[in-house]
Amino acid sequence: MTTVKTPADEAEARAIQDELRDRVVLDETGPLPGRGLVAGVDVAYDDQRDLVAAAAVVLDAATLEPVGEATAVGHVSFPYVPGLLAFRELPTVLAALDALTVVPDLVVCDGYGLAHPRRFGLACHLGVVTGLPSMGVAKNPFTFSHGEPGARRGDSSPLLAPDGAVVGRALRTRDGVKPVYVSVGHRVSLDNACAHALALSPAYRIPETTRRADSLCRRALREAS
Repeated sequence: MTTVKTPADEAEARAIQDELRDRVVLDETGPLPGRGLVAGVDVAYDDQRDLVAAAAVVLDAATLEPVGEATAVGHVSFPYVPGLLAFRELPTVLAALDALTVVPDLVVCDGYGLAHPRRFGLACHLGVVTGLPSMGVAKNPFTFSHGEPGARRGDSSPLLAPDGAVVGRALRTRDGVKPVYVSVGHRVSLDNACAHALALSPAYRIPETTRRADSLCRRALREAS
């Protein structure tokens, strides 16, 4: 079972990020879109009881048909701190991934990878500790800026950090619909991550992996109640 250490405080959490960030692999292209197995992971919270439910849903990349799913429910073990959200989510997400009966070729997170104030979002953290290629597809640009991409599906514009570094792309997955925000996690190139985001979004703005994982983790949280 893949495990991660729960830091004692914010300082230790940032130290862990600093250590693991050096292990992010950015010079691999990653698996080809439309082939193999792609997992989506997402979480839902019950703040009143300090519960978090995670879901992992695996789709056949060619057909987008589900081939496996798993959930896990646990207690939140780290407080909410901007930039350190992975420490709240990762233990339960890893438990869900470990419960799968198939091994995905790529994991898509509902969140960020390099598009993170410390360049180490959930997709990076998850990729490093599991060794799996990973990427993030977020619904908003967090603290980063971008020009407006063209109106057609597939149009994109760079997602920029305050220092001007490109940390991802604003990607249009539907004609005339608000873009999503794609960033590299681990062992995937940005071009390939965007191609996967498009391949996984044939009918909706959000990838099918995320849509299905979102529904499943919410159901798991309801059942835990």
